[in-house]
Amino acid sequence: MSFASPLLGRPGAVAASGADAGVAAHYGDPVREQRALADGSAAVDLSYRGVVTVAGPDRLTWLTTLSSQQVAGLGPGQSAELLLLSVQGRIEYDARITDDGERAWLLVEAAEAEGLAAWLDSMRFMLRVEVADVSDEWGVLGSTRRLGALAGLPGTGPVWEDPWPRIAPGGYSYAPVQEERHPGLERPWFEHLVGANQLEDAAAALDAAGITLAGSMAAEALRIAAWRPRMGFETDDKAIPHELDLLRTAVHLSKGCYKGQETVARVHNLGHPPRRLVMLQLDGSAHTLPAAGSQVLQRAEDGGEKQVGRVTSAALHYEMGPIALAVVKRSTDPAATLVVRGEAVGEEYAAAQEIIVAPDAGQVVQRPAGLLRGHP
Repeated sequence: MSFASPLLGRPGAVAASGADAGVAAHYGDPVREQRALADGSAAVDLSYRGVVTVAGPDRLTWLTTLSSQQVAGLGPGQSAELLLLSVQGRIEYDARITDDGERAWLLVEAAEAEGLAAWLDSMRFMLRVEVADVSDEWGVLGSTRRLGALAGLPGTGPVWEDPWPRIAPGGYSYAPVQEERHPGLERPWFEHLVGANQLEDAAAALDAAGITLAGSMAAEALRIAAWRPRMGFETDDKAIPHELDLLRTAVHLSKGCYKGQETVARVHNLGHPPRRLVMLQLDGSAHTLPAAGSQVLQRAEDGGEKQVGRVTSAALHYEMGPIALAVVKRSTDPAATLVVRGEAVGEEYAAAQEIIVAPDAGQVVQRPAGLLRGHP
C-alpha cells in the first residue's frame, strides 16, 4: 500500500525512498535540519510508521505473555519496547509500545504493521482483546523533546518516549561503556501520534511555535550516532537481540515464558552472540556514503582481506561527518581498521570501529562482576 504524507507538499520537500517512502527525506537543507532536530527546534515527519492498537482489559498481560518484555504493569502514558521472536529467538517484530489506559499503541515499521496485526489477531483465543491496524488513521511526528504542550498540537494521541539507552528493569547492557557515557543519552526521542487528517494543522502549529520541519535523513543521522538499531536495517532473518544490544531496552531476562526465551537465556548465560553491532567512523574524502549491504572487510598485514560483515545504515552527521552502523562477526578484531567496499568500482572507505556490543558479550554465568552491567 503506497503512502504519501500531506507534508510532502511543503516547499523544498524532497521525497524519501525505501523504508521511509512517503515522507520527506529533507526540505532543502539536510545539515541545518539535523542541527535543529538535535537541539529540539525541529520535528520530523515519520508518518510512514505502522500503528497497531490492542484494546481490552487483558491487553497488557496478553502482550507480556507473547513478547520479550514485561508490560503488564505499564501505566497510562508510560512507554516501553518489546520484541516478538521466533522459536529460534530471532527477531520477527520490534514494537514501540505506549498505553493510554484503554488501549495499547504499537508503533512499528510500515512493512510490519499488517503482519503484526494479523499475527496478534490469530493469537487472541478467548481473551478480552481487540486488535486493529490503524496505520491509515494516524501520522507520527518525531522530536528530541515533547511537543504537545509546547506547540498546542491539534488532533494528538499518545506519545511514545524511547527508553534507549537506559537499561530497563530486567534488561542488560552488552556495551563496553557505562550507561552514563552512552552516546544515546545525547538523543532523547519522542514519537507523537497525530491524526492523519490533521498533520498539516499540526505542522502549522509547530511553525507558530518556532519549530521547523526536518526530514528523515536528519532522524537517521541522529539514530546512528546514538547506536540505536532499527528493524529492517540492523536486523535480518537471523538477527537475535543480543547482537544489537537490545537486551538493554527490549528484553526482560527474568519474566515468564515466551516464544524464543530459550535462545535468549542460553546465549546470554552460556554462549556469545555470533555477530555484534558496531559504529563506523568513515573516511569522508570520497564525499559519498556506502549503501546498506556494502561489504565490511578486514585486511591482514600481508594484504589479504576477508569479509567480516555488512553496513546496515549510513548517514552524514552534522558534527562527526560520515558514519555508519554495521553488523560484523564477533571475532572481528576490535582494534582493526576496517574497509567498507561500496557497490561502485573503486568505491572504498577506511572505517574505524566504535564498539557497541562487546566481543565477549554473553556467557554471564560465573562472569566476574563489573564487566557488563544489568539491572535486577
